[in-house]
Amino acid sequence: MKSDIISKEKTNLHPRNPHRFRYDFQSLILACEDLKPFVFINQYESETIDFTNQKAVKALNKAILKHHYDIDYWDIPENYLCPPIPGRADYIHYLADILRESTTSKQIMVLDVGLGANCVYPIIGSSAYGWHFVGSDVDPISIQSANAIINKNKTLLGKIECRLQPNSTQIFDGIIKPNDFFDLTMCNPPFHDSPEAAAAGNQRKVRNLKKKVSKEPNLNFGGQNAELWCEGGEAAFIKKMIEESVFYANQCGWFTTLVSKKETLPSIYHAIRWAKAAEIKTIEMAQGQKISRIVAWRF
Repeated sequence: MKSDIISKEKTNLHPRNPHRFRYDFQSLILACEDLKPFVFINQYESETIDFTNQKAVKALNKAILKHHYDIDYWDIPENYLCPPIPGRADYIHYLADILRESTTSKQIMVLDVGLGANCVYPIIGSSAYGWHFVGSDVDPISIQSANAIINKNKTLLGKIECRLQPNSTQIFDGIIKPNDFFDLTMCNPPFHDSPEAAAAGNQRKVRNLKKKVSKEPNLNFGGQNAELWCEGGEAAFIKKMIEESVFYANQCGWFTTLVSKKETLPSIYHAIRWAKAAEIKTIEMAQGQKISRIVAWRF
């Protein structure tokens, strides 16, 4: 193992992101022994895991959350989304930049639309900045899983509330209560517009990881339908979010979302201007070769 492998900095990540350096697998194994069986030395003489192996990725996440965020218990049901932590952390740190410029609130309250079974965004936000969260999801199993994570970690108790969205066609409606105020909302919307598109996207991901693609591709980071696709894809989902945001303009400081496809930006900007938002921000992010961006608006 070469020591310079660990020290090489990923300068494309946010300056406050603790994952700017390559994974220190020895420290991660000390935090979580479950990771040890999945770590091996690759052809470049550095430690790594097989990122197409769901069990390996899950063990890596458990170790990262324990080592960096003091999370003693973390688990997700089989085949649910197991997200890469560094990119999730980037979203949180860029949101903190927005808040520093625009709010004097002593206690930040955030709405995470699409909490997921993994509860990762609230974990990072509450650990890094002491924010409080409401997390919404259309899937009861995701809500149950997130609640289990919260209830089994003393550091999360009283900081995160989970709310089930009873209507899959709604985003803020049915979740934001009359007396709520959120300093910001955040969302990582479903990317694909069909199950077939989600499967094809996974095949490309596996090819990029230099693995042979099977005839029935297995999503290497997992994911249920609501996590991966919706009718119209991310563009339709975000436009619906913008439409609903008008009715909660007085209850939210900033509305924000990730946007993966650059070609959808013009229609999103048009929808935000049509909604008569007072300000729009776009922040570009990069994880490896993947380029994404945060679009934020307020009234």
